[in-house]
Amino acid sequence: MSLVAALLVALLLALSPLESAFAQSRLDFPARAGRTGEPLVINGALDTPLIAPLLEDFHHRNPDLALRYNNLTTLAIYRDFLDDDVTPRPDVVLSSAMPWQYRLANDGHAQPLASEAARRWPAWARWRHELFAFTFEPVVIVYRRELAERFGAVTSHADLVDLLTGHRRALRGRVVTYDPATSGAGYTYAIEEARLSPRYWELVNALGGVDTVLAGTTRDMLEGLADGRYLIGYNLLGSYARDFVREHPELEIAVPDDYALVTQRLAFIPRDAPHPMAARRFLDYLLGEAGQRAISELTTLGAIHPALDGPGTANALRQRLGDALRPIRIGPGLLATLDRLKREALLTRWTREFQRGTIAADTRDETPP
Repeated sequence: MSLVAALLVALLLALSPLESAFAQSRLDFPARAGRTGEPLVINGALDTPLIAPLLEDFHHRNPDLALRYNNLTTLAIYRDFLDDDVTPRPDVVLSSAMPWQYRLANDGHAQPLASEAARRWPAWARWRHELFAFTFEPVVIVYRRELAERFGAVTSHADLVDLLTGHRRALRGRVVTYDPATSGAGYTYAIEEARLSPRYWELVNALGGVDTVLAGTTRDMLEGLADGRYLIGYNLLGSYARDFVREHPELEIAVPDDYALVTQRLAFIPRDAPHPMAARRFLDYLLGEAGQRAISELTTLGAIHPALDGPGTANALRQRLGDALRPIRIGPGLLATLDRLKREALLTRWTREFQRGTIAADTRDETPP
C-alpha cells in the first residue's frame, strides 16, 4: 500500500466523530402492496437512530418506493464506492467526510441534479449542482455545570484560553479534545481553525499547558464528561452532543460566539446509480422544505433551507450568532486534508505548540514561589 493510500485509510477510519454500535446496520422500507422492483439504495455514514425519522417521513410521502439504507463507516463508503465488484451499487451517497465526498464529485463520480430545489439551494452549501450539503452542524464546547459554577461559563474561544491559562492546576488532565493526528474530524477542524483564527496556536499552547487529554471520537469525550473524568470538552460535534446533553443535565453545551465552525453532511447521486429517478426524488426531498423541516424537527442535524427559521435551523443560529458561524467551505480547499506534506506540516506545528505549553506549565509548577 502506498503512503498516500495508507494516509487516506487512516484518516477515513478516524473521520467519523462518533463510531457507534450501529455501524454496518441496515434499515428497510418495503413498497406498498402491489409494487415490486429493486429498492432505492442509500449508503450513509449516519447512525440509524438519527436518520430513521427522516427516512420514515420520506417513505410516508413516497410509499411506492422500496427503500434500503446501509449505515456504513466513512471508510467503507469510500472504499466500497470505488470497488466496482461491490453490489448493490448505491443510488445516493451521504457522508460527513467532506474532503472525500468532494474528491469523488470532483473526480467525476457524481451526476448533476437539475431540479428546482437544486437550483434554489444556497451556493455556499453546494458544489456545482452535483454535491449538496443538507445539514448544518456546529462544532461546540461542552462542560460540566460545576465548572461554570466555579470559574464562570465558557461562551467563546477567548473565554476558553483565559480559563486554561488562569486555572492550570485545577484543570490539569480535566480537559479533552480531538487528537488531530488520529482523528480525521480533529485534523479537519485544526486546518480550518489555523486558517480562521490568529489566536489558534495560543489556544493549542494553552491546551498543552493543562495536559489536555486527546481523544478519537465525540462519544469518548461525552462519556468522559458525563462520568466526571473531564470538566470541559473542546470541538465536539454539536449534532451528537445535543442529544447527549439533553439526557445529562449535569452538562452544558455552548456554540462559541466569537467564531464557530460548522460541518455539513454532503450528498450526491452517483453517475452509475441504478435508480436515478428515485435517487432524484430522495435528493429533492432532502433539499426541499419538507425534508429540511423534518431534519429541523425530528433530528439534531440542523436544517439549511433558507425558508426555515425555527429551532434546529441555520437561520435560527445565524440570528443568534451572526457572522460568528463559519461553515466549512465546499471546494478545492477540502483537498488540503488529503495532501501529505500539508498534513505533516500542520501536525508538526500542532505537536510543537502543544508540547511547548506542557513544558512551560511543568517549569512554572517546579519554580518555587
